[in-house]
Amino acid sequence: MTTQQLTAGARIADTDVFDLAMSWRGYRINKMCNALTQPVNREACKQDEEAFMASHGLTEEEKCLVRARDFSGLLAAGGNIYFLLKLGVVTGNGLYYMGAKMRGESYEQFLDTRNERSAT
Repeated sequence: MTTQQLTAGARIADTDVFDLAMSWRGYRINKMCNALTQPVNREACKQDEEAFMASHGLTEEEKCLVRARDFSGLLAAGGNIYFLLKLGVVTGNGLYYMGAKMRGESYEQFLDTRNERSAT
C-alpha cells in the first residue's frame, strides 16, 4: 500500500513546518534549550534564568516568550519541540503541561482528553 505524498512545498493549514528557515530563526532558542542537557546548565538556568538567556544571546522578544512559558510562541519563533521539552522540564512544565498551555486548557482539562488516565 502506498501513501500519496504532498506536493513539495505544500503546507497543511494551521501548521508550521520546521524547515531550514525556521531552524535559523529559532537558532538561539534551540541552542539555549539544547544546553539544558548538561546538569551544570540546568542549574545555571534555575539559579539565574535572565543571565542564562543573555549568555545565549536571546532577543528581548525571545526572552519574553521564555519568561511567559509561551510554548506556542516559542514554536512560532522557530523553537523545535524536542529542544523546547528540555526547557519545559527545567521550568516544571513537562509535556502534558506544555500541551495544556498550547491548547489554552488547565492541566486537568488536558488530562481529561487523554485516552487512559492513571489510577493514581
